[in-house]
Amino acid sequence: MSTHDLVPLERARAGLDACVHCGFCLPACPTYLALEDENDSPRGRLLLMGALLDGSVRPDDPAVGTHLDQCLGCRGCETACPSGVPYGRLLEATRESLLPHRPLPFVARVVLGVFANEWALRPALALARLARASGIAALAARLLPARLAMPFAMLASTARPERQGYEPQGDGSRGTASLLTGCVMEGLFTEVNRATERTLTVNGWTMRTTDGQRCCGALHAHAGDADTARALARENIAAFERSGADVVVLNSAGCGAMCREYGHLLADDRAWAVRASAFSDRVRDVHQLLASAGPVMLPVPAHARDVAAGAIRVAYDAPCHLQHAQRIVEPPLAVLHAANGVSLVPLADSDQCCGSAGIFNLVLPEVAERVLAPKLVRIAESGADVVATGNPGCLMQIGGGLRLSGSEVQVRHPVELLDESYARAQRPG
Repeated sequence: MSTHDLVPLERARAGLDACVHCGFCLPACPTYLALEDENDSPRGRLLLMGALLDGSVRPDDPAVGTHLDQCLGCRGCETACPSGVPYGRLLEATRESLLPHRPLPFVARVVLGVFANEWALRPALALARLARASGIAALAARLLPARLAMPFAMLASTARPERQGYEPQGDGSRGTASLLTGCVMEGLFTEVNRATERTLTVNGWTMRTTDGQRCCGALHAHAGDADTARALARENIAAFERSGADVVVLNSAGCGAMCREYGHLLADDRAWAVRASAFSDRVRDVHQLLASAGPVMLPVPAHARDVAAGAIRVAYDAPCHLQHAQRIVEPPLAVLHAANGVSLVPLADSDQCCGSAGIFNLVLPEVAERVLAPKLVRIAESGADVVATGNPGCLMQIGGGLRLSGSEVQVRHPVELLDESYARAQRPG
């Protein structure tokens, strides 16, 4: 077989050659720790990629596919690597190269098809909200065997209590921002999106609405369906160009990492390369924008101090695509420190993946469960009342696991906690 049959991987070969096989990536890899197989480590998978290029293994070899499929794509190996191997890009290039030889699993094809088409996505999310609101999701999570119950537990964990909002006050001095509302974020975490808009307004940003935005394409790129990812990227770039906002803000770590990659994704497209690069340069995570403003810490009035005094213990769990892909570490902690009524407690191994990884937990639930298990132990050991994390997949994976384990620990987005603090500060006496 010629390497011409593996064009995306061949183009990324320079990154592959940077690996010196030192093994620093091994303790940073959740699947290596869970499965204890060198083939399920970054170093092992890079060797498999090289073997594909030199023709010593075939792209339809089931063993190769298994070990590459079992990679979460968390990119924890990238922050551990002293040689700067761009593992995430190599993984996506490999999966794109293998896609003609190995069709995606049925579940993956269905999920990716739904997210690529608005006519399917909107009804699917509406049904999910109905199952959550009616109690069907919570009931199924209690009655079904654990493996079947997990998706329903994840859905049930997205429920948020209804609460009275507030009118955010800000001077707009920092410029204009427009939120990529996202698929799951707007569909299941609607209140987190509204909290994002309110807290940014309080911190000096003027929010603009962007019509015509689509799924960011992260799920498709991770699965190797780069063509669909590129098509979605083009629509988003055009939509946010029309909005005219200074920055594109995201509250989902996975979506943010993907949008920062649009310049790379469309680098070979003459009509879109410059526009994609300009778009990526405007992308900011919500925690970055809030941290750049301090963030504002509003004083709690006397009548609300009894609520703030009973501080909740919050443990922060870093989403992989925030810490490892975007290298954003301190800003979420700054957001939590600014929230009155929050007491931060340490969480051991907070930089390790929870096992969500987009749709990984739906396609390979057994592996995802093994990766999640130590995370649940660490959360219990922390004594936290709440786990804060900034990615919908992590919110659902950890939330579902906690629910099935019988834990009463809640999982929240850091912005929610800051928003609730602002609401208390502005609550009339």
